[in-house]
Amino acid sequence: MTSQEIRNQFITFFQDKNHKFVRSAGVVPFDDPTLLFTNAGMNQFKGIFLETETAGHPRAVNSQKCIRVSGKHNDLEEVGRDTYHHTFFEMLGNWSFGDYYKTEAIQWAWELFTDVWKIPKDKLYATVYKDDDEAFELWETLTDIPRENILRFGNKDNFWEMGETGPCGPCSEIHVDIGGDPAIHGSHPELGVNTDSPRFMELWNLVFIQYFRDQSGELTELPNKHVDTGAGLERVVAYLQGKDSNYDTDLFTPILDEISSLSGIAYEPDEKGMAHRVIADHIRMLTFSISDGALPSNDGRGYVLRRILRRAARYGRNLGMNDAFLYKLVPTVVSVMGDAYPELNERVAFIQKVIKSEEDSFSQTLGRGLQIFSGIIKDTKAAGQTTLSGQDVFKLYDTFGFPVDLTSLMADEEGFDVDLEAFENLMKSQREKAREATQLKQTHTQDSQWEILNAGAHSEFLGYTHPKLDTSIAQVLKSDKNIDVILTQTPFYAESGGQVGDTGRIYNAKMELEVLDTRREGDSIVHATKLFSGEFNTDPVIAVIDSQRRKAIVRNHSATHLLNAALRKILGDHVKQAGSLVDATHLRFDFNHFEKMTPAEISEAERLVNAEIRENNFASIRNMSFDEAKTEGALAFFGEKYGDEVRTVKFGEYSHELCGGVHVQATGDIGFFRIESEAAIAAGVRRIEAVTGKVAEENARLERETINQLRHLLTSDVEDLGSKTQHLLDEKKALEKQVKVLSFDQAASILSDILGNSKSIGGVNVLSEIVEVPDTEALKDLGSELIRQMKSGLGVLGTVIEGSPYVVCVVSDDVIAQHKLKAGDIVRELGQKLGGGGGGKPQLATAGGKDAAALKTVIAGVFDLIGDRLG
Repeated sequence: MTSQEIRNQFITFFQDKNHKFVRSAGVVPFDDPTLLFTNAGMNQFKGIFLETETAGHPRAVNSQKCIRVSGKHNDLEEVGRDTYHHTFFEMLGNWSFGDYYKTEAIQWAWELFTDVWKIPKDKLYATVYKDDDEAFELWETLTDIPRENILRFGNKDNFWEMGETGPCGPCSEIHVDIGGDPAIHGSHPELGVNTDSPRFMELWNLVFIQYFRDQSGELTELPNKHVDTGAGLERVVAYLQGKDSNYDTDLFTPILDEISSLSGIAYEPDEKGMAHRVIADHIRMLTFSISDGALPSNDGRGYVLRRILRRAARYGRNLGMNDAFLYKLVPTVVSVMGDAYPELNERVAFIQKVIKSEEDSFSQTLGRGLQIFSGIIKDTKAAGQTTLSGQDVFKLYDTFGFPVDLTSLMADEEGFDVDLEAFENLMKSQREKAREATQLKQTHTQDSQWEILNAGAHSEFLGYTHPKLDTSIAQVLKSDKNIDVILTQTPFYAESGGQVGDTGRIYNAKMELEVLDTRREGDSIVHATKLFSGEFNTDPVIAVIDSQRRKAIVRNHSATHLLNAALRKILGDHVKQAGSLVDATHLRFDFNHFEKMTPAEISEAERLVNAEIRENNFASIRNMSFDEAKTEGALAFFGEKYGDEVRTVKFGEYSHELCGGVHVQATGDIGFFRIESEAAIAAGVRRIEAVTGKVAEENARLERETINQLRHLLTSDVEDLGSKTQHLLDEKKALEKQVKVLSFDQAASILSDILGNSKSIGGVNVLSEIVEVPDTEALKDLGSELIRQMKSGLGVLGTVIEGSPYVVCVVSDDVIAQHKLKAGDIVRELGQKLGGGGGGKPQLATAGGKDAAALKTVIAGVFDLIGDRLG
């Protein structure tokens, strides 16, 4: 069987048992700040387990894209060394949300493994939690697994927890005896299961979520019990295809073959093939993470990507591939995985461009870094040590961009350890380390403070068509100053997909609440309010949004869709939204692109959007299945979470997006569109800020008035303003240069008068004087001229500029060599006496302070200072 067939068989098996297929969530969980990457199949269902969301279907099945490279799930160092650890992998899973429980989960797992996939029953081992007699009995009575193959384990192996608090429960794992030398563990498999024994492999974990752990650690039974299972596809495929290694399966062999072709070195399934395995694993992780919106950078998940990419590039050099090569592997990854994850096919060129750019950047610094590394190794050997210092490792990171694990890898190849503790101490002040949060924080919807006023359904959003509603308060949560309110029905749009939440009023005859913001918490739409007048009561209310603000927001939101379409037409299909903000005053649109937009491209984007506005195409808004929407060419927007049924927004044949936000009825309602700025915000990510409607008109009016003022001041036509302004700037620059020369000449002219005031101290010619100069640059220039004229000696010049004292110290090279007097040391002491500080080079240094009245005393004291230093 192929991996594609195995994946499909798993999904079909559970679909036949009334499970709903759910698409894999992205590996970048933009809506979950507690995670760097999606690391388990349950991540997208976390809200259901936390009871902040209701399940759309009681049973689900999917294959989830997962990445584990940080936090407690960090297998990076094992990747390539063994045959089954990966940074990227697929997790097959089936879920029950308060529906079936242990009986069905165990029955179906056994049925799939033994009846469908024909795994020998005597080779399978089931583990259960030490106190879970129910699961033990079910395995014993519902299946024909040998009784001696049912093993009990404790908390470490067979009790699952989402975090320190929250849902948790026992689990039952299924392991397989893949054979090998029975002498390893003799006739006692319990000594090998749940260990690192190569003989026993875990294939599936059935988690039974039946408890809630509170802050004190106490467990209470959940009213709704859930099932959460996970089976690593790579391991299942390896076993079913009769392979000893995941890398020998059809998930990896095409990639390994391409690496061999590029390097000219054949893959070997032993220690010699480690470089091939690392590269094959890492290119899968990079391809999926970049496809889902992550980009290499210096912090957070971007830093993880950069580490992985540079680690893979370094292993490539072990195979003789010194030029960029990783990007060439992307099409092979997509050919293997593109059928299961079609989103990859849409982004091949972009993924390649990101990876090649990062490879080229790393290559520029790698050569010099390797020289430094070789020097460090040589010095460490000469000192008779076997551990590289944290300072040296930090230098490689800070100066040459070597991630610490890359340095550790190279050090290990040379037989050296790395002082990681010292490195981490140096890193604390440099950056926050990328780490995965392991504790899920509860929102206040779980802390039992909500007062339920109307039980049952709530938070029905009718704001697409109703700006005002007669409704009632379903739940309320009061704090000292504010009142959070949940309504049975609401016209208020909750912040989502970049569109800010609505504001407005909720009122009745006895009170008025001002709605400050609207947000979504799980299935609830929460209105953050403050009491504007009257006394809070629970009588029926009228909810009305701020319509003028909403109109401004929807103009900007619809313009964002038109801008996205325009950028894709101008720059290419690789453009994909990477973030957005839509409020009442402006829109902000972040998108993937590697080059600064030219003025002509910005103007063309404006022109296309405004042309579409003039077309006045009506917004065609429809609800349909996700697959149907994608077939019709609708684009998914960043940060949105899409279910099986989606809402599409289409403006003529120009723009077609999946979007749950609020929009204009026709493009003409936007009025006018202006791009205000375009800039880079990260590697490969650009940001456009723009305005529409009245704000755009006002900005255009202000710009016109400014231009008219300039026309009158410069007596120029509009088309000549640029050249005339440039001419004036050139004249100003030339005059400033002349003034600077004259000022310097004037100040330098006094040097001949003051040179005679120098004194010989300990054989050193010392001069210390107060002068008048216009700025600190002139002071430094005068210092340079002073030491040139003195030829040998030490000079200190002081001045007051805009009420603050400054000094410059200059020292000739011979004085530095013979008497160890350095300008930087001297000005630091002078700066302290002036109430400030300073520093610089041994030949020239400056200092500044706050106490101008002390300058005369400080300058006069220089002779004593030098005398003391010379003894």
